[in-house]
Amino acid sequence: MKKFPLSKKETLGLIKKYPTPFHLYDEKAIRTNAQRFQKAFAWAPGFRNYFAVKACPNPVILKILAAEGMGVDCSSFTELVLIDKLGFMGEDIMFSSNDTAYSEFTEAKRLNSIINLDDTTQLAILEKTVGLPELLCFRYNPGSLREHKGNIIIGNPEEAKFGMTKMQLFDAYRTAKEKGVKRFGLHAMIVSNELISDALAETANMLFTLAGEISKEVGISFEFINLGGGIGIPYRPEQKAVGLEELSAKIEKLYREKITTQGLGKIKIYMECGRMITGPYGYLVSTIINTKDIYRKYIGIDASMANLMRPGMYGAYHHINILGKESSPQDLEYDVVGSLCENNDKFAINRKLPRVEIGDIAIIYDTGAHGYSMGFNYNGKLRSSELLLKTDDSVEQIRRAETLEDYFATVKNFLVP
Repeated sequence: MKKFPLSKKETLGLIKKYPTPFHLYDEKAIRTNAQRFQKAFAWAPGFRNYFAVKACPNPVILKILAAEGMGVDCSSFTELVLIDKLGFMGEDIMFSSNDTAYSEFTEAKRLNSIINLDDTTQLAILEKTVGLPELLCFRYNPGSLREHKGNIIIGNPEEAKFGMTKMQLFDAYRTAKEKGVKRFGLHAMIVSNELISDALAETANMLFTLAGEISKEVGISFEFINLGGGIGIPYRPEQKAVGLEELSAKIEKLYREKITTQGLGKIKIYMECGRMITGPYGYLVSTIINTKDIYRKYIGIDASMANLMRPGMYGAYHHINILGKESSPQDLEYDVVGSLCENNDKFAINRKLPRVEIGDIAIIYDTGAHGYSMGFNYNGKLRSSELLLKTDDSVEQIRRAETLEDYFATVKNFLVP
């Protein structure tokens, strides 16, 4: 059973200070989870997780993860600026982008980050704009060679816009070597929100095998292999979390078979998990402001798809509890909706919940990744605040809510009433 970390009394007191909707993150749970993750892979040479900034780009959250030993995975100019301001340096940063602008390569090179190229053409662009670094990584897309296909989030490999074919990959390493690149990494990100450990281990098997083939044919040594992210979280109450220790044991076995016994040296293992680090420990707190009974029963809350895009975008499930009514009979069927002028602005469809009243508080679970970060301003909706439940049980606002002044700030000579 999913539980909210605050009591009803504590939550109502918090709402008096910070009106709903807002996202709340649990610092203690995030730290504990990060420590468990890194402990599970302690066997791996130089293991490091590069937290996917896009999942939760709040500076306070990123500082917490840095303190737990994580690097950052960036995919845009703005993300690079953000982590620069936070003091991340050099190989603390993995820059993995696609359809990349020259300015982004310039910033990534200025920060001495690890640059992970998505396409063969980017090698020439990088050389022309900022020069080739000593260390380069390339992203692989196995296409039809992949047994376990992707999902709606990232797409099947053959349909995904990311990465290089196997032939292109070999050519990229040859060219980079000829041009003086000395250090090499290999990367793939095939699955997203995956709960099957064998599918996650398959990525390791694929990359370990590939590293051996490239090393032999091209005559290079790999410094690291980045297994990507993709470890899912149990959004539904009946689902089970990925057994990190079980997954780690499978990858360790593959490492011994494909890397150690082949004499490929102590290749470092990296990942770029975001969702599994912060996702389960974020909550969207909202107030029920409307009920409607026509062909279906509707609950209208003061949050909308602008606060949490995943259900409307992917049809993704997010669990919902009504604060204080968790043990009440869940015997009524509702669509839980926001107020956008779009019919996909729904957090739940035909969801069994208790009888509700206007003013009740709805808690939407597992919004700690790809929740606030995917927000937008359609219909003039203002971005909500972000709060942190700290390890001493106090609550701090770590991002204020947007105001009308913020919304109109980019419009020339526009006066807010």
